Amino acid sequence: MEPTAFTTDRLLLRPFGPGDADAVYAACQDPDIRRWTVVPSPYTRADAELFTRNLSPAGWQDDTMYNFAVLLRDGGELTGALGLGRRTPGTLEVGYWTAAAHRGAGYTTEAVLGAARWAFTALSADRVEWRAEIGNAPSRAVALRAGFRMEGDQRSALVNKGVRLDTWTGALLPADLGLPGTVPHRPAAGVSGAL
Repeated sequence: MEPTAFTTDRLLLRPFGPGDADAVYAACQDPDIRRWTVVPSPYTRADAELFTRNLSPAGWQDDTMYNFAVLLRDGGELTGALGLGRRTPGTLEVGYWTAAAHRGAGYTTEAVLGAARWAFTALSADRVEWRAEIGNAPSRAVALRAGFRMEGDQRSALVNKGVRLDTWTGALLPADLGLPGTVPHRPAAGVSGAL
């Protein structure tokens, strides 16, 4: 996949590059980012350089992971990060973090909605999944504001820093955003529990 950038009302989402290492390093010193995401802890300058110089470009190159720097359109300041990773054909998983100075402004919700629209239109996705460790209420709040439908809990669904954790899960479909899917969706009706 050719690296792609797009805008929302207030944001520019573009692929990470080597010039983002300082901002990523600074943001990931936040204990909440290290606590709730899979970034290394402690987070070193070498981690930021590996992510911006190698891991992010490699994901675009092999068409498996699309990492975006989330920047203010009117100043270019990094507000956070957002990634869409391929899970199964037609399904992507979204992950994100927000720099501490930019929390509460709705930027991450706006970025998630923009990225979902991009995934449904440019990548022909039919489902964007979200999951977070149970207890990560800020991430869940973003997902709910973006329109994700909560689908339940999964036991031992996430490995973070060598520990298996239970997660909340949710999904967003093209129809949730008024967009067509690539294949028809037939919702279950009146499931009685029969196998």
